[in-house]
Amino acid sequence: MLIDIIAGARPNFMKIAPIIRALEARKAAGGALRYRLVHTGQHYDPRLSGAFFEQLGIPQPDVNLEVGSGTQAEQTAAIMTGYERLLLDARSDLCLVVGDVTSTMACAIAAQKLCVPVAHVEGGIRSGDWTMPEEINRMVTDAITNWFFTTSEFANANLRKAGVGEERILFVGNTMIDTLLANLDRLQPPAFWSRLGLQAGEYFVVTLHRPANVDTADALTLMLAAIAEGTRGLPVIFPVHPRTAKTLKELGDVPASLHLVEPQPYLEFNYLVKHAKAVITDSGGITEETTVMGVPCMTLRDSTERPETVSIGTNALIGTDPAKLGPALDRLFAGDWQRGEIPELWDGHTGERIVSALETLLTP
Repeated sequence: MLIDIIAGARPNFMKIAPIIRALEARKAAGGALRYRLVHTGQHYDPRLSGAFFEQLGIPQPDVNLEVGSGTQAEQTAAIMTGYERLLLDARSDLCLVVGDVTSTMACAIAAQKLCVPVAHVEGGIRSGDWTMPEEINRMVTDAITNWFFTTSEFANANLRKAGVGEERILFVGNTMIDTLLANLDRLQPPAFWSRLGLQAGEYFVVTLHRPANVDTADALTLMLAAIAEGTRGLPVIFPVHPRTAKTLKELGDVPASLHLVEPQPYLEFNYLVKHAKAVITDSGGITEETTVMGVPCMTLRDSTERPETVSIGTNALIGTDPAKLGPALDRLFAGDWQRGEIPELWDGHTGERIVSALETLLTP
C-alpha cells in the first residue's frame, strides 16, 4: 500500500518527520506500508525548506512539483495540476496531508477528484477567522477528508459539530511535538548568540507574518514600537519572515533593541525559544512548542486555532491592538504568568499512533 506524504511549506516538515520515522521503523519490522514523499515546492527558499530536511533527518523528496511563488490561486492551481499529473502517472492508495497550508488543500482536492482517499493530520482545528487563508484551507480540506488525525479534544468537538462520525476521528496527539521532543537535546545556539551577548531568560523572541500585523507600514511600526517599549530594553530577536521583510523595507530605523535576523533553521530557532524570557508571535505552531517547553507566549491575534495552548498552556491571546501588549508584558515582568500544562497525548509518540492506525485502515 502506497501513501503519498505531502509537504509544501516550513510548518509541514516538522509534522511529517515523525510519521516518516515511524513508517521506516514498521517497514524494517516487515510492515506492508510504503510511502512517497511529495514536496510541492510551495516554499522554495532553502532557509524555509532545505535546511529543515537536513536537520530533521527527512529523506530527499521522491517528487518535487517545484511550483514556486505566486498568488494563492496561482499556487493552488499549480499544485493541483502537478499532483494530478503525478497520480495519473503513478497512482497512490492514500494522500496524507498535514496542517493547513495551500499544498494541504490543493493536494486533497486533486486526490479526491481521482478517487484517492485523503487523511488529514491536524484535522479539525479552527480559528473561526475567515480572513486567514489557513482557515479556508482547513475548512476545504476537512470537507473532503476521509480520516482525521487530531491533536486535541477541541478539534474532535469541531469535527463532531460538522457531522463527522466518530469512526473517522482518530485522536492521536501532535506530531510537531514528537519532533520537538526528539530534538530537545540537539538544539543549538545560532551563530549570533555570542555576538549579541544573549543570556538565557534575558531576551525575547518575536515572529510576525499575519497580514493584520505586517501588511502596512503603519501597523507594523506601531506594533514594533509597542514591543520595544514593553520589553524594557532587553534584546528582542526578530527572525524576519519574507512577507514581513517587504513591509520592513518601507520603514525607517526600527527600535534599537530589536535585532532583525534571517529565518532560522529548526534547531537554532527552538534553542532561541527554549531559552527566551517569552515569545511574542502571531504564529499558531509556535504556541504549541512554547506550551511544551514552559515558555510564556503572547499571541498577537484575536483568535487561535489552538485553544488548548491558552486554556491549559502558556499562551495568552493579546489581540492585534498594540496598546494591549504593554499590560501583558507588565504581568510577565511581575512574575504573574500562567505556568501551563502539557495537553493530552502530546507525548512524542503521535507518529507511531498514526502509522498503527494507517495499518488498520489500509491493510486488507
